[in-house]
Amino acid sequence: MDAAIRQKVDIWLNGNYDEDTRSEIHRMMDQDPAVLADAFYRNLEFGTGGLRGIMGVGTNRINRYTIGMATQGYANYLRKCFPDREVSVAVGHDSRNNSRTFAEITASVMAANGIRVFLFEKLRPTPELSFAIRHLGCQGGVVCTASHNPREYNGYKAYWTDGGQLVPPHDKNVIAEVEAIASVDDVKWTGGADLITLVGAEIDEAYMQMVKDLSVYPEAIERQRDLSIVYTPIHGTGIELVPKVLERFGFRNVHLVAEQIEPNGDFPTVVYPNPEESEAMSLGLNLARSLDADILLGTDPDADRVGIGVKNDRGEWVLLNGNQTAVLAFNYMIEARKAKGIARPNDMVVKTIVTTDLIDTIAAANGVNCYNVLTGFKWIAELIREKEANEHYIIGGEESYGLMIGDKLRDKDAVSAVALLCEMAAYEKDKGRSLFDKLIDIYLTYGHYLEHLVSITKKGMDGQQQIADMMERFRNEPPQALNGIAVVRLLDYERREAKDLRTGAVEPITLPKSNVLQFILEDGSKVSARPSGTEPKIKFYFSVKGTLTSRDAFHDAEAVLLARIRRIIEDLGC
Repeated sequence: MDAAIRQKVDIWLNGNYDEDTRSEIHRMMDQDPAVLADAFYRNLEFGTGGLRGIMGVGTNRINRYTIGMATQGYANYLRKCFPDREVSVAVGHDSRNNSRTFAEITASVMAANGIRVFLFEKLRPTPELSFAIRHLGCQGGVVCTASHNPREYNGYKAYWTDGGQLVPPHDKNVIAEVEAIASVDDVKWTGGADLITLVGAEIDEAYMQMVKDLSVYPEAIERQRDLSIVYTPIHGTGIELVPKVLERFGFRNVHLVAEQIEPNGDFPTVVYPNPEESEAMSLGLNLARSLDADILLGTDPDADRVGIGVKNDRGEWVLLNGNQTAVLAFNYMIEARKAKGIARPNDMVVKTIVTTDLIDTIAAANGVNCYNVLTGFKWIAELIREKEANEHYIIGGEESYGLMIGDKLRDKDAVSAVALLCEMAAYEKDKGRSLFDKLIDIYLTYGHYLEHLVSITKKGMDGQQQIADMMERFRNEPPQALNGIAVVRLLDYERREAKDLRTGAVEPITLPKSNVLQFILEDGSKVSARPSGTEPKIKFYFSVKGTLTSRDAFHDAEAVLLARIRRIIEDLGC
């Protein structure tokens, strides 16, 4: 065994760790030395989004000790930032195995450091945690979740006083404080239990009223109250609030996917509890078909991502991708607010740089400012904070199935997204058409865009290095052409420069530094490469655009665009 790994193992065998932990280390030493090496070869990094990793024993795993040390570092930073006042945090968790335990450890360590804690009495959607921070006037918050990751994962997301995840300078400062915790002996594990207050129903009520207030056309729902809705929480927290919110909106014909109602961290009916995966939505699709429903919706374990299924123009059930869902939602909030007479001259929307440019086109055509930020809702939250004195935020989103409607919370929210998507379906049905019909209408009006995502996973100790090498190769040797079309611009967000590959001219990128590359083709096609911040993956985003001349031409036009994407993927070699 590598000497550095052996040293870490010895610390855990001889330090203040429980007997179960030591027994598991001995078992791995005897039976799984490779697994032991992976569990200890590095310290699990507290990144700008917090912690996320596989659960288990070791410095490279999510466990009570890595959670406790992260919390101690975060508590130290909170006390430094707010030295002359009582500091409070909200703490929540999802349905994953050990999430409740990790949330209670987080609450205990915070309280032991003299910080008041509002701990949710049981699992709740992550967006409600963001809402609670603002509602309760907290200085920070934590939710124990690994979102849509496989069942063996868990995580720890840290929030700031605005209800958004940590952004500069707080993210780097918290990381420094966490890295300064050298040992479990530096953690205050107990004391201050009287500072922990359980919360639940009162926050639920305030949150659900906030969501209800987002409704634009309640009268359309009243006329279409029997809209047939199928919903699955995919064994997650959405079951706590989504059915109640739909009832408050006025929907009376909601069908739950029985096999996936029960919160369960083993996620027994799916491989990945992610509504981006068609397999995770398959049970819902089956129920929707059998009921001849109007719409299918699914949320991930912490209910911050939403997937949607509808019938297409041929009557076939299809799953929309995240870009299509975002286009429908952005367009509705812009168009319906204008039709209702409640649009404001200073309305703004926000999207990420890898989300479809169709949204920019729609916003520009309607006189609404559209801002682009780095991937992650923390950047949307930061932009709202910068602009809210002068501009009115109405919706933000990203292609990875996330939407944030209204400014009363600062993270993506699948609960409100489900409600508004159902309202949109009711609004369109009231006009005698479907959401898919509306999507085609948007393409006819603004242009036919098609996006596609390819994710490549590199597991193991050298996985991250393989991904880094891939990015460096693309950065230093960008492709000259893709699908026979010249690559004319390289946007390097790590170097914060946009380079014209024809002239060599370089312009600055004003967004914060991020390890993202974008290739812009001469015909307007775009390819983005971005390593995941939460998984050992690199993601490639493809976007092409064409012209749709008629409704009848939709499927042929879609096939042409898909063929272009496939040729670009082939040329890129990913």
